[in-house]
Amino acid sequence: MAEGIMEISDSSFESEVLESDKPVLVDFWAPWCGPCKAIGPVVEDLSKEYGDKIKFAKCNVDDNPVTPGKYGIRAIPTLIFFQDGEVADQITGMVAKAKLEEAIGKLL
Repeated sequence: MAEGIMEISDSSFESEVLESDKPVLVDFWAPWCGPCKAIGPVVEDLSKEYGDKIKFAKCNVDDNPVTPGKYGIRAIPTLIFFQDGEVADQITGMVAKAKLEEAIGKLL
């Protein structure tokens, strides 16, 4: 059963993402970002489909500037796929659901 999407912060990032026993998709976003709002429901759908195999998380870049800085995020939305604490893939901007499913497929 899918767990849904968790909100993560600079302080919870290491325990929730880097130390996760399964792959994690982190959606770096901000409330004022139009494309972020557009991709949100797509990520929500994916969390329902793949939530038992992959952990889904959102990180508000305005409230948590340290983590996006660490990963060199210059544009949002940026989706980073982590596996075993390492960056496995990164997608920036509004993309089709199929492109995200392809990236998830590589992780699984």
